[in-house]
Parts: sequence; structure tokens; C-alpha cells
Amino acid sequence: MAKTDKNEKKEKKKRNADIDMETTFADMNVEGFKWYNPHKKKNSKDSIGKITFKEFWAMVVGAFRAFWPTLLMIILGFGMMVAIAYMWLK
Repeated sequence: MAKTDKNEKKEKKKRNADIDMETTFADMNVEGFKWYNPHKKKNSKDSIGKITFKEFWAMVVGAFRAFWPTLLMIILGFGMMVAIAYMWLK
């Protein structure tokens, strides 16, 4: 049992080591914050990296898959309202 605990701790440390702590998604060097440094250089857009055509379309498809249920509910709700109005005004 002691060996499995040691293995679990090693595995947990390994997972934490895999996390990228250097990539910045938003510039937090904003005037007014106590850590604001006016002399700090802003990252250029080239430092973010280029995405491939295949990666771009994978993101687009993922966005549509995420939004599809919401879009379907909006279309069904609109269709139900039209059907109810048609029956009511008939």
C-alpha cells in the first residue's frame, strides 16, 4: 500500500509539471493595478503562435457543436410560437 501512495504522489507531481504556466492569454499589466509596470514590453502577436488550417477548422467545428443545442432550441421555440399564433388566429 505504501508503494501505491508513492506512485500516486509521483504521478501527481508529473501532472503538475505538465501544466503550462508561461503562456499568457490576457495582458494583466493594466494601468491602475498595483503591479502595473509602464516599462514592461507588450507581447507581439507573433509570440502567440500560428495555427494550421486543420486546427482552425477543428475550432470552428467545435464552436458549432457547442452552439448547436442552443440554436436548435431557438428554432424550435420560434416554430412553436408561429404554430400557436397560426392556430389562434385561424
